Amino acid sequence: MLLGLWPEGQSNSARAIQSGSLDLYNSILEIIHSIFSIMPFIKIWIHLVWATKKREPLLTKDIRQQVFKHIRENGLAKGIHVDFVNGYVDHVHCLISLNAAQTIAKILQLLKGESSFWINKNNLCKEHFEWQDEYFAVSVNESGVNAVREYIKNQEAHHAKKTFQKEYDEFMEKYGFTLMKG
Repeated sequence: MLLGLWPEGQSNSARAIQSGSLDLYNSILEIIHSIFSIMPFIKIWIHLVWATKKREPLLTKDIRQQVFKHIRENGLAKGIHVDFVNGYVDHVHCLISLNAAQTIAKILQLLKGESSFWINKNNLCKEHFEWQDEYFAVSVNESGVNAVREYIKNQEAHHAKKTFQKEYDEFMEKYGFTLMKG
């Protein structure tokens, strides 16, 4: 802040007028105003999917509910808009909306890394818990957001009919990713 820089209790604006530098002072005020009035309007929906290490079925129903609640709370605390989160015994689906300063990689680092730390700290699993390094992320059109929410919401029923591997292979094909088997 510029106040208090001039002696004898004069404000910066009064001193600027007296010294003939009003144009400079106004220019500085305009720059400050423009910096703080810029407000980007961004809505980028991303459907994220990640799995437990080696796709181990470690996320029992009770553990899942605790982990999903924690992911939502952690996201909120870190400024990540987690719109919807759900999953099954070996994976998580998450619908997020990015803001101007966020990247998919950073969000996943915060959500996956912190949640695995939290799972281990709270001894939710009998063995050491880890997420797989890889993940799936695709953009979602505004008109498709409700369909993705419904898809994520119905994971338990969905996986009574289809394995995660089958779902994964279908996603890879649908979105044009190269299937890497081996």
